Amino acid sequence: MYRDGTTGGAPPVQAGTVPFYAEQADECLVFEHAFRQRLPVLLKGPTGCGKTRFVEHMAARLQRPLVTVSCHDDLTAADLVGRYLIGDGNTVWIDGPLARAVRQGAICYLDEVVEARKDTTVVLHPLADDRRQLPIERTGELLQAPPEFMLVVSYNPGYQNLLKSLKPSTRQRFVALGFDYPVPEVERRIIVAESGVGEALATRLVKLASALRRLTDQDLEETVSTRLLVVAARLVASGLPELAAGRVAIVDALTDDAETAAALNEVVLAAFHPGD
Repeated sequence: MYRDGTTGGAPPVQAGTVPFYAEQADECLVFEHAFRQRLPVLLKGPTGCGKTRFVEHMAARLQRPLVTVSCHDDLTAADLVGRYLIGDGNTVWIDGPLARAVRQGAICYLDEVVEARKDTTVVLHPLADDRRQLPIERTGELLQAPPEFMLVVSYNPGYQNLLKSLKPSTRQRFVALGFDYPVPEVERRIIVAESGVGEALATRLVKLASALRRLTDQDLEETVSTRLLVVAARLVASGLPELAAGRVAIVDALTDDAETAAALNEVVLAAFHPGD
């Protein structure tokens, strides 16, 4: 991991170590076609539905290094492209994660891109169209992306507002893939594969998720994600009682409000102990 919090520079993942991903539709096929056609991809969907795992899976399948950037409010264009730093009495240029990915021919994944400052999306434009170039104004260099380079960004439409949205001029440069929580049979398979629990517990967790996602009278920013279900299953697999796992991995992760937590705990109790 680099000091800027990104990962990258690793060699392509070897065959047999592809991260598990349960395909829901034709997203893997679309991604492969976009890669071959040198097109950038936009992933949109709720928190914890598998967007990041999907990118990791596809990078391994395509045998490409993956550079991941978790975007945030303070992320600037310079953080992505690079900057001059002083070391040992000299001023040296240090590539940012985006420039590193271009030079390596890697897949660069900007997670929750709308969280970054507005000037970052302007930097992406020449990379996301037919030019496939990254101008580095500070050095006067113009990086031409090799055929193996791919730009992937993601965001959560549930948090989208007037201040945090992608401009049409940005969106229309990307092939868009919509993600949602998996259908029950796929979500059950994910829980079993990721946690090692049995089908019975996985089925109860999927039913719990369905019940929580139907709630409309609770003031929740988002509902339970597949990621949280996997966390709860892993805790149970390690020996924690189901109700305790449901409380700490799901309820307390969704809300800080005592009344809302009490209501959600009732749903958890009904899912794990329906006769109580």
